[in-house]
Order: sequence, then structure tokens, then C-alpha cells
Amino acid sequence: MKKILFLLPFCILTLLPVHADEGMWTLYNLPQAAYEQMKAEGFQMPYDDLYLSDNAIKNCVVNFSGYCSGVVVSPDGLVFTNHHCGFEAIRSHSTVEHDYMLNGFYAKTLADELPNKGMFVSFMVSQEDITEKLLAAGLEYMSNERKELYLDSIETAMSKEVLEKDSTLTLEIKPFYEGNKYYATTYRVFKDLRLVFTIPKSMGKFGGDTDNWMWPRQTCDFSVFRIYADPKTNGPAAYSEDNVPYHPQSWAKVSMDGYQPDDFSMTIGYPGSTERYLSSFGIKEMRDAENTTRVQVRGLKQDIMKRHMDASEAVRIKYDSKYASSANYWKNSMGMNKCIDSVGIVQLKEEHEKRIKKYMDETGYYKDKLDFQKLEELYAKRFEDTRAFYYFYETFGRTNELVSRSFKANTGMKLEGNPKKPKKQYFVFKDNSDEWDEALDKEVLAALMKNYREHVNEKYHPDFFKTVDEKFNGDFTAYVNDLYAKTDLLKKDEKIYPASKKYMKDPAVQMGIDLLATMGELTANVAEVTDSIDTQEKYLCAAKIRMEQDMPHYSDANFTMRLSYGQVGEYLLNGQPSGYYTTAESLVEKMKMGDRIEDYKAEPIMQELLSSKDFGKYLDKKTGKMQLCFLTNNDITGGNSGSPMFNGKGELIGLAFDGNWDSLSSDIFFDSRLARCIGVDIRFVIFMMDRWGHADRLVEEIFK
Repeated sequence: MKKILFLLPFCILTLLPVHADEGMWTLYNLPQAAYEQMKAEGFQMPYDDLYLSDNAIKNCVVNFSGYCSGVVVSPDGLVFTNHHCGFEAIRSHSTVEHDYMLNGFYAKTLADELPNKGMFVSFMVSQEDITEKLLAAGLEYMSNERKELYLDSIETAMSKEVLEKDSTLTLEIKPFYEGNKYYATTYRVFKDLRLVFTIPKSMGKFGGDTDNWMWPRQTCDFSVFRIYADPKTNGPAAYSEDNVPYHPQSWAKVSMDGYQPDDFSMTIGYPGSTERYLSSFGIKEMRDAENTTRVQVRGLKQDIMKRHMDASEAVRIKYDSKYASSANYWKNSMGMNKCIDSVGIVQLKEEHEKRIKKYMDETGYYKDKLDFQKLEELYAKRFEDTRAFYYFYETFGRTNELVSRSFKANTGMKLEGNPKKPKKQYFVFKDNSDEWDEALDKEVLAALMKNYREHVNEKYHPDFFKTVDEKFNGDFTAYVNDLYAKTDLLKKDEKIYPASKKYMKDPAVQMGIDLLATMGELTANVAEVTDSIDTQEKYLCAAKIRMEQDMPHYSDANFTMRLSYGQVGEYLLNGQPSGYYTTAESLVEKMKMGDRIEDYKAEPIMQELLSSKDFGKYLDKKTGKMQLCFLTNNDITGGNSGSPMFNGKGELIGLAFDGNWDSLSSDIFFDSRLARCIGVDIRFVIFMMDRWGHADRLVEEIFK
């Protein structure tokens, strides 16, 4: 009986009205009421053309390399995504002599299109709810450890079935609604993805950190890739010179008609993570242990990186992508904390939790499961460990080349040599000198280690801190200089023998051992209560949905395909109407400030192009302006970068690339009055391809 009641709120969603400006909806079971609301607001496509039909709009939207979204826009597999999503690919092909990041790139022929190792796009083929199957097997009564093993086994078995039918498919199982539901999603993955076009960084990242998460925006945030396929099957294939452009069954039609206030707008993409069901206790932990820590550590790191990048073009090329990635969520965390406090999100959650508790007391639902006092105590128990964990992660995780190698050396590098003679086996780090700089690496590591000691309780200090005190009188710079001078882990083409005495004396190897020990202790401490917290948060989500069963509920984002819909429109910015689009004139005005604000610098040709007296077909017919970026109230988050923005006909009008400052709390609380999605107008994209890039063959391909 409890299982039936547990599933009931989800079953009745299709009967209920929805809010047009909030929600990240799965497409395969989009509530009929949501579809009716979409139609009322101007959506003109049949229901089946979202997910079911051969030409369904879902078939042209892609997961872009596991961290962004994209859209297929031509019969020959051209893919649009954001410039910042293609950042690392652009950087990896750049040199001082051929700096594509700085100067842009256009492949004039298919032969000039550049392959990208490790990048991919995946198409969602299908999705299904497998919750009842799992509940029938007793999932609800399993321990968290047992549940994880069981889900892995089910995913393996279902993946095998899918592969037997079609070897180009993969399958994954993910939890929805805080683990109250489970969906299996099947994908087709293409791993031959080539860079075709990018504009200079001055335009693709115009405004930089100054304008990030801000409005107004004038950034032309796009890049163009192409999917390549097996010439015989038109299916996925590993990179080969023999591969040919992929011919999709359907692709998005690009609209040059623009948009007006209150026009229907829809994004479809892969939002990464939201936590809108999170308790007030979880939000306080996020604010004080995670976000505050990220802001403090990254601010210190980025200052050092920026100084070295400004001093050397070679260093800038190596770190452009790393810096941008770090700075993005540094500012995001800063803005989210400000919103949490200014909006009073913790207090709003506490009031809502009081209503849930009252409902539980009156009805008895979940009263034997959800315990708010226990939840508060669990979060309090892990707070210090969690804060230390984030300091550890921000200090030593993905920050430094030597630390990365010290971790890899101690966690199982692939050995070469005769396995029957273990003392003769060795490993070699690949030469990646084009990806990092020693002087920057050393200064960042020394500064972050010192910062870690100053902000984290001594009980979480790795053992080598004692060496720093005893041998180097507490001087981390001296320690780091000695470390780099003596380790073999940084030597080019050096054969490293892990069974040798020399290996165990390597100071970087010892540092790695100490760091792994500290990380293991922190992880264990956090994990000790995490399962219990997760269970309570799951019950909280279920209780909320049960209490609000006359309202629709979408699941938190988890990097699966989602649809959001709403309208084009402005909001109140500092008490004044924000405007819903920006113009070429506003961009030129910012460019004129380039001598004072580095993020507004651009090549003279860009100012010349955007000062044109004749924008031709790119001019908006209603406003008479060259429109650059625009606002909608579509519900997005990280991972939606590069998501196509469609009009009511399912035509492409833009690419989502950012949110405004007031949207930074949206991962935990969506404020429909203020939160806005910022998109680059597709006409601005085509204009730059045409007028700057002279990419005639691509423009013709898109519109043929």
C-alpha cells in the first residue's frame, strides 16, 4: 500500500496546471498539462514531435562532451555549441604561431577540420521509467551500499541487452526526485568530432569576468563542430581519415525572423545539477562550507594565474581554458551566496519545512521516516569535515601538474615492461609541456598550501606539512622549489620504476601518499553520515510531493535531457526595465572602453563590423536594430551552455550561454520574477560567420 501511495504524486502530474517559467521537464513523459500550457503560449508543434516522431526535436539536440549541450544545424552534421564549451578544443590546437584562441579559426574545406581527442556528442535515443521494476526487486529496503551494487548490476544487464541489439548504443541509469524514481536512458555516441569554426576570444568571451553572469551582454558565445561517421553505416566510429560527415535524420532549422516580447521560447539541453528539493540545513552547508571555500581559494589561485598569463602569450594559451573554467564557478558561488542571503532562501525553506512537518503530524505520512531534528544533527556532525574536504579539493584537486602526477603515480599508472619481472616494470608520464608552466605551477602550489594551513584545522593537515616545518622552517615556497628540483615525476621521458628504492624516496611520491591518506580520512568522515543525510533528503522530497500532490513537480537536473519553456522578456534591473535584447551600438560603446577594461578589448575589425551602416538581412525587421543577445525566463543551469533556444515553430533563434546575477540562486530556488536565461541571437552567430569569417560554405550548408 505504501508503495502505491509513494508513486501516486508522480502519476497524477499529467492532470495538473504548470508554471510556464519554471521547470526542467523530461521529454518522454512531459505532462499533457505542460504541453497544453506551451500551446497556449505559442508552441505550434504536435506533442509527438518533441520526443516520439522520427523528426522529433530531441533528435537534433546533443550532449556535448559530457559538460555542455549543442544542436545539429545542417544535413551534414554541423553542431553549434557555445564558444566556452569549445574552449579546450580551441586551446589545444593553438600555438604561439597559430593562435586560434586569439585569432579564431575557419576550416575552409572538410580536410581542414580539426579532430579532437576525447571529445564526443551523444544523442538521446530513448528514456524509460524503471522504478516499479526496481521496487519489485526490493530496492526500497536495501542498504545504500547494497542499492548501489544492485543498480550497477541492473545497468550492466540492461546495457548488455541494448548492445546486443545495436553496438552503437550505450545505456545509463540515473536517480530522479532524490532517488524516489529511476530512469534508464539510451544514447548513441559519436566520438569523431572536429572543430570547424571559432571566432576570436575577444568576441567569443567578450566581457570576460567583468560581464559574466551579468546583463546586459554582447558576447557572441558560439563555436562550430562537425560530427563524422563511418562511411558505410553513417554510424559512430573512432576517428579515421576515412570517416565522412554524419548525415542526421533531422536537424534544427535556423530562423532569421527574430523574436518579440512575450514570444514563446523553449530550451532543450542537458542541465547539470540543481538541488531545489534540498533542505534548509543542506543550503546552509552549501553556502558556508562549499561556496565560501571555493570563492576564497579560487580567488587566490586566479590572481596568480592571471599575473603569469599577462606576462607571457605562451602561458596564456596554456591556461586560458583552465582560468575560464575556474573563474566561472568562482563567480557563480559568490553570486549564489549573495542571493541566498538577500532573498532569504534559508528562511523560506525553514518555513516550508514547518508546513511539511505540520502535514506529517496531521496525516501520518512519512512521520516514521522523515526526522527534521535528525537531519539537522547529521548536517552539523559533518560540517567541519565537509568544509575541510572542499578546502582540500580546491587546493589539491585539478589545480597543479605535480600534484596531479603524484596522485596518478600512487593510484595505478599503467605499467610497461615484463610483468614477470616487476622490478623492471615502469611507467612514463606523457610530455604535456604544452599544457602547463612550471613557474606558475610552483607559485600556485606554494600559495595554496600556505592558505590551506591557515584555514583548515591541523587535524586535516597532510603529514608532509611537518617536513615543511622541520626542514624548511615553515616556508612552503622553499619546500616546493626543493620538491620540483628533486622529483623524477616531472622529467621528460623519464622511466619511473615503482618497485625501486629510489621511487619511494622521491619527495613528490611521498607527498602523494600523504595527500591520499588525508583525502581518504576526509572522505571517510564525510561518508560516515552522507548516506543517512541522503536518505532523509529523499524522504523530504517525497513528503513535499505528497503534501503538494495537487501541484506538478519536475525532478532536479542530473545532466539528462530536459525541456524548459517560457517567454522572451525583460525584468526589473535595479528598479528599472532591463530591456530584452542588446544591440550592436551597445557593443561598440563597450569596445571603446577597451583601453581601460581589458575584458572589452577587441580587434579593430570587430568594431568596424559592428559599426556597419548596412546589416542587411541580419537587421531585426521590427526594431530596426542589429540584435546581439536576448533574455527569456527559461529555466536553465550549468550544462545548459550551448542549449538551443527554439521559437514556437521549433526553429532555432539562439544559444543559451549564461544567466543573470539574479539567477545564481536558481540551482536551489527559482525566482521567476528575476531569473533570466541569456542567449546569443542566432542572427548574430550567422552574421559573424558571414561578415567576419567569410564562411560561405558553412552558411550555405545551414540554409540549403
